[in-house]
This record gives sequence, structure tokens and C-alpha cells, in this order.
Amino acid sequence: MKKQERQRMIKQVLHDNDVYRQEDLVRILAEKGVWVTQATVSRDVKDMQLIKLPTLDGTYVYSMPTEKKMNTEKKITKIISETYVFSNCHEDLCVVKVLPGNGPVLSSLIDQMNYPEVFATLGDDNTIMIYAYSPEDAQQIQQKLLAMVENNS
Repeated sequence: MKKQERQRMIKQVLHDNDVYRQEDLVRILAEKGVWVTQATVSRDVKDMQLIKLPTLDGTYVYSMPTEKKMNTEKKITKIISETYVFSNCHEDLCVVKVLPGNGPVLSSLIDQMNYPEVFATLGDDNTIMIYAYSPEDAQQIQQKLLAMVENNS
């Protein structure tokens, strides 16, 4: 199972269940036919920036950071609309050119958004290389980024 799919499943598990420990998450995923180690779940918890919230009985449960995603989306929209230069896709790759100094931060923000189309990103001074799962996904992520540029101009 791909990381993105597993993390979507984790999100659903958190929505449907109270998850107190990472071991609980491993067990629930196993019940759903997804075999992962606690170390994998630990990496997913970090990648997804899950938080622990207190319950009425004083225990803590894992939860999605809803406000964080909204702030990330606002940041990426603001930065890309102010720095976008050019983008193009070839097969499952999408390259985005931005003003110098903005590649690393935009690459990081794209990663934080956990777009289902994106396998990985690589950012240097003024370029972001987006590795998509398919040629169609590359086109879709390019369109999402272009919409941010156009809607904030």
C-alpha cells in the first residue's frame, strides 16, 4: 500500500475511532487488512503532524491538525501567487519555476498539503520538481497550483 493511501486510511480511522496509542492504530489497521509496523505508524504520525487531544476522562486521543492545513493552504496560495513564473509537465513530472529563494519553502508546503497526486517534491532556489503518481496526477497538481495563482491575482 502506498504511503498516501495508508495515510488516508489513518485519517479515516481517526475519524471513526478513539486512538490512544500508536499500537492501537497498528491494531486497527491490521483489522482492516493493512499490515504496518509501529515504526511506520510513528513516521506517519510525524508526517501527518497528528496531535493528541485530551478527552473528558483525562486520556489523550490522536487527532488531525485541522487548523494547520488551513494555514498551510493560505501560505501556499499567497507564496505561489506572488512568486510563480512558469510551470510545465512531462509524463509524471511537473516542474514549477518561481522567483529565486522560494523553491524550498513551496516544495515543503506542497509536501505538507499531502496532495493525493503527489509522490514527492524536490525544491531548489527557484525550481520545484513535483513527482506525481501518474501523468494525469501531474496535470491535476499543476492545475491546482495554477488555480491558486489565478484566484489570488
